[in-house]
Amino acid sequence: MMKALKTIAGYIYALYALLVFIATMLVVLIPVWIISVLKEPMRAHMLHKVFRLWMGVYMPLILCPVRRKGKEHFKKNENYVVVLNHNSFMDIPVSSPWIPGPNKTLAKIEMSRIPLFGVIYRAGSILVDRKKEASRRESFSLMQDTLNMGIHLCLYPEGTRNKTSEPLQPFYDGAFSTAVRTQKPVMPGLIFNTGKVLPHNSKGWARPKPVHIHFLEPIPTEGLTLQDVPELKQKVHDLMKSYFVTNKNLLS
Repeated sequence: MMKALKTIAGYIYALYALLVFIATMLVVLIPVWIISVLKEPMRAHMLHKVFRLWMGVYMPLILCPVRRKGKEHFKKNENYVVVLNHNSFMDIPVSSPWIPGPNKTLAKIEMSRIPLFGVIYRAGSILVDRKKEASRRESFSLMQDTLNMGIHLCLYPEGTRNKTSEPLQPFYDGAFSTAVRTQKPVMPGLIFNTGKVLPHNSKGWARPKPVHIHFLEPIPTEGLTLQDVPELKQKVHDLMKSYFVTNKNLLS
């Protein structure tokens, strides 16, 4: 009986969260559309303020307050390649607004075709069509341009949501080769509980929980070359995995 009630409550909550998302999205849609015509980096600076306000209202409304730790690792007048774990569709609206300062993320072009939401999605993202080699090459160039403009780059080096029982999937090279090419520090970060709020294996079901995002000390890349990418990638993976395993039960 209790299990059935919990299941029903989860579906009701998921519907409530979706309706609140749509309602709040419609409020910010026009400001985002207007801002999207600005040139970078002004666009990214203005969008970050809007997204931070939007999610700062939305997340408490759905009873999922975001608690941030490690903001002090972001130094003034410096920007970073921020790498985060990826467990849920909820990660992007949690991570981008709570990264201190304007940022862009690499995003699948398919999502940009969703009516209305696509306007917001395109405005703050570097779009890539993973099926096309030319698009993938262009995305690397755009990521470097983003960093050279002083904007943070937010990436999920696992490449897709982690649907395994492991704390982290293996990392791809892209985030780390981009950091080395631009000589920008890598900022590891861990997101906790989004996979519990919106599980990948429960369609249309969700539950409220506080969400935590922790930023760790940045790892410099000055002096590194592309030959150092595998070692850098493994170092960051090991650090993030250890932190996640140590803290996941404390933040449940």
